Amino acid sequence: MNQKVMTSPDLHEKEPEESIVYFSLPSLVQGSHRLILYKELRTLSLVSENANGPNLLQQKILSDNELQIIVPILNVFPHYCPYEVLLASILSRTIGESTVTKWRIRLLEAHREGTWQQEIRPLRRTLTSLRRKLYSFGLEISTIREKGCSITSTVPN
Repeated sequence: MNQKVMTSPDLHEKEPEESIVYFSLPSLVQGSHRLILYKELRTLSLVSENANGPNLLQQKILSDNELQIIVPILNVFPHYCPYEVLLASILSRTIGESTVTKWRIRLLEAHREGTWQQEIRPLRRTLTSLRRKLYSFGLEISTIREKGCSITSTVPN
């Protein structure tokens, strides 16, 4: 089995077109555990590696929107993923530089006009359902007010 360990790539680089992506998340999941995202089936799995081979610990099926936001959040770990990237990902279905810039400007205008909450409502709905699913993995999505989201552990170190 080929494994690809993803670390914090540039947000604006084109995402690899691989259908199965492996994430080693130091400090979030135990040393021998990996998150595996199977994009075609929208499946997130937590697998441990031991002498007897891989062992499936947890698995959840994600909605399309959940998939669209978990990928950039995992890709930038341990940093936070800005709201404009997440909104571009679920509403525009792309995180190219021009799309992210458009969303950044839109969010700045919404903040000035007092419509911030309405602008991020679709993202908040998706985050709520994703949080419920990630909790069974010992993970959660932390919100950084008016900045973005990051993935954190629910298990104390």
